[in-house]
Amino acid sequence: MSEITTKKLRVVKLLEILQQNTDMEHPIATNELCGKLAELGIIADRRTVAKDIAVLNEQGYEVMKTKLGKQNAYYIEDRSFSLPELKILIDAVQAASFITEKKSTDLISKIAALGGSHQAEILTGNIVHFNTRKHNNEQIYYNVNVLENAIRDKKKASFLYFDLDENLNKVYRKDRAIYTVEPIALVFNNDNYYLMTYDPTADNKIRNYRVDRMDSVQQLDKGICKAAADKIRTVSKYTEQVFRMYGGRTELVTLQFEKKLIGSIYDKFGEKTNISKCGDEYFVAVEVQISPTFWSWLITFKGQMKLTAPDTVIAEYKEWLKDI
Repeated sequence: MSEITTKKLRVVKLLEILQQNTDMEHPIATNELCGKLAELGIIADRRTVAKDIAVLNEQGYEVMKTKLGKQNAYYIEDRSFSLPELKILIDAVQAASFITEKKSTDLISKIAALGGSHQAEILTGNIVHFNTRKHNNEQIYYNVNVLENAIRDKKKASFLYFDLDENLNKVYRKDRAIYTVEPIALVFNNDNYYLMTYDPTADNKIRNYRVDRMDSVQQLDKGICKAAADKIRTVSKYTEQVFRMYGGRTELVTLQFEKKLIGSIYDKFGEKTNISKCGDEYFVAVEVQISPTFWSWLITFKGQMKLTAPDTVIAEYKEWLKDI
């Protein structure tokens, strides 16, 4: 190995050691750095370490210097992710039901490692396993990868679709018939991952499938139609609708509610929702998809929230109430 190559390798390994093993509270002294490099078969001394750290600083890595006794010691404080940011990412993985227990453990370890070994120990040591509804389909990563590629390439996709019985056995829909779809987006909603597809026979020409309920996912050679490609450009509007995973036509409805439900409105429709006040009552006009899910959400407020417009939707709601 040439001298130049050896020097480059030494700098790279030195950076890895600093990133994984140091922070402001855990600097590494020069002698310890030399020892860690020696474990990797790389010879270094106090002078070469100082020169290599100078190179790293010139490249913008901000290696900080302090003292441990009489020795110089070094650490990297500035990282891509702070401890709170990594904690949020780990909690998001934990909360996602579609990620299996095994995949969650692997992914959490990778996220924690982004903070270096000391922060990783803190993050993984304080994990509370609060999600007991994790799914068991270990193919989820594979499914997401294939479907994401199909969406990017504007190609059709196929899969088998199943439900689970009381013994967690797969029960395939349509007698194991292959579903062939025109994928337009992958959407995370209500703790699950969904494939949004173009279907001219469905309400809003959109049909959704749970990714963790798919087997034998494949990208096909045939491209999606022009209408499906056009739908990709407007898909964000559809995904912003609150009850987007349950079908039904889109309607602009007006809701009347009590002041104490303002938080519930913001939680469901977003904090950019415009709320108006008339006397002691509050009103909001929002787009929803008319479905049993919407009715069920509305009824949970036990008269503290009312549907006031349009009349056609009010009539549908009353008919639904008669059947429950």
